[in-house]
Amino acid sequence: MELHNETADPLQPHSHDPNPAPPTDDPMFELVLPNGRSQTISVQDLRQLPIVSVTDCYIISTGHGSSGPFTFAGAMLLDFVNHYCNEPWSQVEVVSADGFGNRVLAEELYQPDPAGPILLAYEMNGQPLTREKGLVRMIVPSERDDALRQVKWVGLVKVIRGDGGKRP
Repeated sequence: MELHNETADPLQPHSHDPNPAPPTDDPMFELVLPNGRSQTISVQDLRQLPIVSVTDCYIISTGHGSSGPFTFAGAMLLDFVNHYCNEPWSQVEVVSADGFGNRVLAEELYQPDPAGPILLAYEMNGQPLTREKGLVRMIVPSERDDALRQVKWVGLVKVIRGDGGKRP
């Protein structure tokens, strides 16, 4: 599915200025479903889902180079969406508390890259992520060089209606 816009899509890969400090102290994030219903999600809520670990992940920061490899652990974004969303969906918008975001298509979640599935990570190298390290980060294991897909300090996950996601 291609998105056709007259203007640039702010949630497709784009460069951004690094933000070295947490934009807020709030450890929660908002989930918005296609029907408009929303709820607040905590790390404890994520811990209720199966935990998945992905090795050989890198943190790539605009202006700061890359670091790693790390092992990140958390909930697969696919498991998270399917746990909370009981209607057809086609994409997920994940936006940081500082406004940086990314759009993930259902196909990417149902057919993950060999590097590993996309995670809502809350652990790094067996330790809980601190607020300064992101607390909840969207990790895209296939990203190795441009920091345009990973989202630090997840503040919003919005599930978009469509028929490409929820399987019967």
